[in-house]
This record gives sequence, structure tokens and C-alpha cells, in this order.
Amino acid sequence: MSLYGGIDLGGTKIQAIVLEREGQEVLGKARRPTPSDGGPRAVVSALAEALREAADEAEVAPERLEGVGVGSPGEVDSGSGTVSKAGNLPGWAGEFPLAAALSEQVGASVIVGNDVDVATWAEFELGAGRQARSLLGVFWGTGVGGGLVLDGEPWHGRGGAGEIGHMVVRRKGARCPCGRRGCLEAYAGRKAMEAKASREVDRGCNSVLFEIMRERGRDTLGSGVWARALHHEDELAQRLIARAVKALGAGIASAINLLDVELVVLGGGLGTRFGEGMARRVAHAMQGHLFNDQRPPELKVAELGDLGGAIGATLLCDGATARRR
Repeated sequence: MSLYGGIDLGGTKIQAIVLEREGQEVLGKARRPTPSDGGPRAVVSALAEALREAADEAEVAPERLEGVGVGSPGEVDSGSGTVSKAGNLPGWAGEFPLAAALSEQVGASVIVGNDVDVATWAEFELGAGRQARSLLGVFWGTGVGGGLVLDGEPWHGRGGAGEIGHMVVRRKGARCPCGRRGCLEAYAGRKAMEAKASREVDRGCNSVLFEIMRERGRDTLGSGVWARALHHEDELAQRLIARAVKALGAGIASAINLLDVELVVLGGGLGTRFGEGMARRVAHAMQGHLFNDQRPPELKVAELGDLGGAIGATLLCDGATARRR
């Protein structure tokens, strides 16, 4: 029985699994918050603890795993195992040898890939994209990430392809967490949406968003907080989600006009939380921007849900995605 570890490292949460490859069965899983301070070393310690917890549930020692894959935000060099430009991870400055540091703590071989790349490939291999030859993965969460599969092969360009969150949807528009203006992520990324909500509340706008956050014992406006605020018909939440959907529609349609893929897979914390109803809203928002509006691409919600990134990370271990770098 071949057992692999997979870890999805996000801006707010870490999801770890132990997967039995032949049957694609998740034998153990664990979820932890991403450290809010301490930089890369604190993140590595949290990754190791999450993996150990998942391995305990699977009744296997971490060092007995065939390998461990990590899907990380930022610019990833899979050959060296380093991660840089991980702006959605607190205190992450410069380049850090994530694979080597984690391997030292867990005693298993570690390979690192970009988080959205591995999640997109997992959907192509095992999820919503199984019947497609070309797709665009759009992962709507802390930021807005993208991944590409073209003619059955992952596409990375020179290493930075798929950054749909940093397509400009409005010239001289809102400031993005990346520092530039008008990016899709500046309107639809959860981090940017939270900052906008905070400014609106400070100006006197009535909203239950932050009340719900505190009631749920959270320190950020996660996807569950946004969902509950929408359920309460909170006007600020409705307005900011509508703003995000409008930006997603423009950004995704622009990517389709360039690449003409047959399928868009919508995932990420917000994408999977809101599901089919929100996917239909995004598809509608795309329609007016599509050049070939008579043949829009199909848009599906990611089938692998919250575990998609971690499942995709396990595929790094046996070379299933090695050709992408």
C-alpha cells in the first residue's frame, strides 16, 4: 500500500492529508490555521504538526510515507524546493527553502509546487475536468489564483502563467495586495474584500460581518463569515460580493478571449463555499465580456472541494506533475 502526504498551504489555513494512492482513499486528515506571525519557520512548524496529525489518524509514521507534496502560494522552484513572493503568507520575505526545512522536521522526502497549479491539475485528473482537454482553474479565496491545462498538458509559461488574480480589470483601480492597481484580486480576493469592508465599517456603514467573525471566534472574514452575512442579507456583504463577481466575470472572460479553453473550474474557499449558485452568477457576469459569446465555456465548481489542493500536492510525489516545471 503506497501512502503519500499532501499539504495545501493557504493564507489562512493548512490542510494536510495522508492518501492511499491506488484507491485514492484519504486515510487521515488534519486542518490548522496558518500562523499569523513568525515567518517561514513558524509556517514550517505548523505544516509539520498538521502532517503528523493526519499521519496519526492514518496510523502511519510520517517518515514511512513514500513522499510528501506541498502546494504553496507564491513563486515556487520545484527543483530546489524554494518559495518566494508568497505575499499572502504573513512575514514571508525573500526566498525560503521550504522543502528542505519541512523534510528535516518530518523525516520524509518533500516536493513543493504552486498551490493553484496542483489544485488545477487534481481537478483535471480526478475532478471536474476529467472530460476536458483544456481548462482554466480559478481559485477564489484569500487571493485569486489561476492554473492552466492546455491540450492535456499543464502550462506555466516561463514560470508565472495563470496569475489571473493580477489581470487588470480596471485601469488605475483599487490597490491590490500585490501593490499594483486595478487587479482582479483587488476586488475579489478575500483579503482585499476584508480590508474594504473594514474601511466601510470605519466610515459608519452598518454590517454584521465583523460581529459574525467575533461570534465564530475568528480573526478574519473567512468564507463561512461571508456566507452567513449573505444569509442575513447584510447589505455591505451583498455589495462587496456583487463587486467581486463583476470583477471575476471580466477577468475570466478576458482569459477566455485569449485562450478559448473549453472549461472553467471555480474553486478556492469562497468558490467552493458558495457553490453552483455563485458559479451561475460568475458565468452570467462573464457573458457580456466574451468575444465568442455564442459559445461560452462550461463553468463548473471544483469537485474535490477543500481537499483538492492537498490531493493535488500528493501527485507531485510520483512525477505526475513533474513535467509542468
